Amino acid sequence: MAEAVFMPRLGQSVESCIITRWEKKKGEIVEEGDVLFCYETDKASFDEIAKVSGILLEIFYEEGDEVPVLANVAVIGKAGESVETFRSSASTPAVAELSPSDETTNSGNLPAPGQNVVTVDTPSDSKIRISPRARCMAQANGISLQGLQGSGPNGRIIVRDVESAAVIVPKAEPVAVNTVKPVQVASIPAFIPITSNDDYVESPLSNMRKLIAKGIHASLQNSAQLTHHTSADARKLLELRAIYKVRAEKGEIPNITLNDLVCYATVRALEKMHAINSHFLGDRTKTFKKVHLGIAVDTDRGLMVPVIRNADELKLKALATQMKAMAENCRKGNVDPELLRSENASFTISNLGSYGVELFTPVINLPQSGILGVNTITYRPADIGNGIIAFIPVIGLSLTYDHRALDGAPASAFLKEIRNQVENLSNDLV
Repeated sequence: MAEAVFMPRLGQSVESCIITRWEKKKGEIVEEGDVLFCYETDKASFDEIAKVSGILLEIFYEEGDEVPVLANVAVIGKAGESVETFRSSASTPAVAELSPSDETTNSGNLPAPGQNVVTVDTPSDSKIRISPRARCMAQANGISLQGLQGSGPNGRIIVRDVESAAVIVPKAEPVAVNTVKPVQVASIPAFIPITSNDDYVESPLSNMRKLIAKGIHASLQNSAQLTHHTSADARKLLELRAIYKVRAEKGEIPNITLNDLVCYATVRALEKMHAINSHFLGDRTKTFKKVHLGIAVDTDRGLMVPVIRNADELKLKALATQMKAMAENCRKGNVDPELLRSENASFTISNLGSYGVELFTPVINLPQSGILGVNTITYRPADIGNGIIAFIPVIGLSLTYDHRALDGAPASAFLKEIRNQVENLSNDLV
């Protein structure tokens, strides 16, 4: 009996995926466990594995197509079997496969995630690409679609865009919500015509690059960001790194890097000073009791920031292990999309020290209240006692915080606490 192949659901925030490559062609024999096709969200890429053996009787979506989650994308069966029944429902998500949590989320008038894209007529007769669930959420919260930019595939407005708009424009000020205007970008003078096409290459932005660009622009446009810089004595860091490196080479512990140590110290500081372990939500602040640490990871597809949940409960060895596993999943493209949502982290760390950067200004992942930038280690003169001046290693620390969420004094006190934690790490952490 022929069976349908559905586009998988990858968490509540993913409403559609883009098929990037078919590994099997129509009419080919498929064995259970074979890779059928590759697909991507706006953050990560995945392989869909065949769950049954047979012949790939039909393919309903081509490479580059945006496909709602739980929609029927293909049919596997025996030669000669009819696929007409599957064809008529190819664009309809398999609602019957929704999990109990999906049914709970899809209450009231909200359509199930993954339904077909709809277009909405605006007063200016322009068309807006938006998912049904996002449209209903916007209507329920009184959020205008005018000027709302989509972060989904091909610029489609999805639920997280509506949620971000609700954060940026508080419900307490509905008039401001309805007056959101498109960003006016200054016109750029045309370049002098180039006579040869060999002089340059134009490449379209990937979905992930578009999302990163949109997020960074929105962060700077919709918050009051300020960065404080300091440096910490790195002698303890380097001492511990040398000790753990020897133990790692013996197979006693996993490899623990300088970044692992700084992250561990920062978590300890966040435990003591909760104000910056928070989200600024316009008319209120959400302060977290636990530390959900976002870690910036550089990948071939772009910057990803997965979250380590409950990082405050982890010892150094466990924290280092989880951070390495999360980074590896990001680079392979199989990280859980839910772990990439900035709303799921309470604070983020970005480390550019390995690139030799001595000072930089990290950009906050809204709605978080702060982000720590970790710089390279340099040598500076310092008083080491008894009137002796010597060059010691110091590591640069750059804290960007949302001035709407907290003032300069508590932000500076938090940065000082990170420095204190870095300089006074214990010898018996593992």
